Amino acid sequence: MSDYLQVSTTTASRDTALALAQSAVESKLAASAQVHGPLTSVFWHQGELGTGEEWQVFLRTTADRYPQLEQHLIANHPWENPEVTATVIAAGSTPYLDWVRRATAEPA
Repeated sequence: MSDYLQVSTTTASRDTALALAQSAVESKLAASAQVHGPLTSVFWHQGELGTGEEWQVFLRTTADRYPQLEQHLIANHPWENPEVTATVIAAGSTPYLDWVRRATAEPA
């Protein structure tokens, strides 16, 4: 796994998305986060095809911090089984990636 990840989740409201983004960054589990939306999702839920308006949160973190970020997002998400996925950042500018590492470093 790469040292750097982009993590995403979705929520039903902008306020919830912003709260998750802010709490993750505030806790130094993510270096930054963006909220996008609204968007329309199509999905299977409880055996039925559904659609809904959602807000997507993208967060940048390190592989070392991912388990804690995942736990934080799930614990603070209002849904019983929220999407929390991670995509490897295969490349990025060295100064930016260094910043991600510093911004997510666990307090000494």
